[in-house]
Amino acid sequence: MAHDWMNEDEFEEAVDAALDRIPRRLARHMDNVVVFIEDRHLPGPHEDPRTVLLGLYEGIPLTERDQWYAGSLPDRITIFREPILEMCSSREEVVQEVLVTVVHEVAHHFGISDERLHELGWG
Repeated sequence: MAHDWMNEDEFEEAVDAALDRIPRRLARHMDNVVVFIEDRHLPGPHEDPRTVLLGLYEGIPLTERDQWYAGSLPDRITIFREPILEMCSSREEVVQEVLVTVVHEVAHHFGISDERLHELGWG
């Protein structure tokens, strides 16, 4: 494989390090969310199979939760390892791209749109 410079354990460490960089004042507000690492996104029947995702947030953003949310399954943030490794040419680039991807998906958990993330430089 062309990504011998970073194995699965090292990638997981990069994701953990990115999560650790989320400011505590924000992280303490994260609620009912779990983070997964998968090799790559498998598009559903209504998705363009050519679309490459680096990360995916699935759930109900904090800004949209109401009294009916109690007892819901956790939100999911998935980071896709292979596309990130394929687009990067060094360990440092992977660490940076993982950080950007994690911040992007956590922002969705907080209800921040793609448009606003692009405005903030986290697109």
